[in-house]
Amino acid sequence: MRIPQEQIDRIAERLPELGRDPASVRRRVEAMEQLLEKSFTLPVVGRRFGLDFLVGLVPVVGDVVTAAMGAWIVWEARNLGMSKWQIARMVGNLGVDTALGAVPLVGDAFDFLFRSNTRNLGIIKRHLDRHHPATRTIEGEVTH
Repeated sequence: MRIPQEQIDRIAERLPELGRDPASVRRRVEAMEQLLEKSFTLPVVGRRFGLDFLVGLVPVVGDVVTAAMGAWIVWEARNLGMSKWQIARMVGNLGVDTALGAVPLVGDAFDFLFRSNTRNLGIIKRHLDRHHPATRTIEGEVTH
């Protein structure tokens, strides 16, 4: 499957800087979520999917790799000082995705439909919008 240059350019533009400020964290987490959940489009139905689904097709190793990538999002949330309840919800989303994703065949379909990283990004965005409103984004742009 060939990835259009336009899509590669969009991903490259969103490569995050390495700062620890909330805006940098937001951009990093958004980029990781894009990579894991929405990097590619299934041609006939137009359904978007990412590495979480593709790498998850490899038994055991794929699930471990995508769980580690999802855990990185949770780690970034923890570094933002999010509440234990929010972190627990995020770990729960990741745990369900990892546990059910490990089941042969059924898990692959589940990975295609359940997007734990997108859910976790939503939790992070709500936290940032409430506690760091300057990081709000409009169509991928940071507002200041």
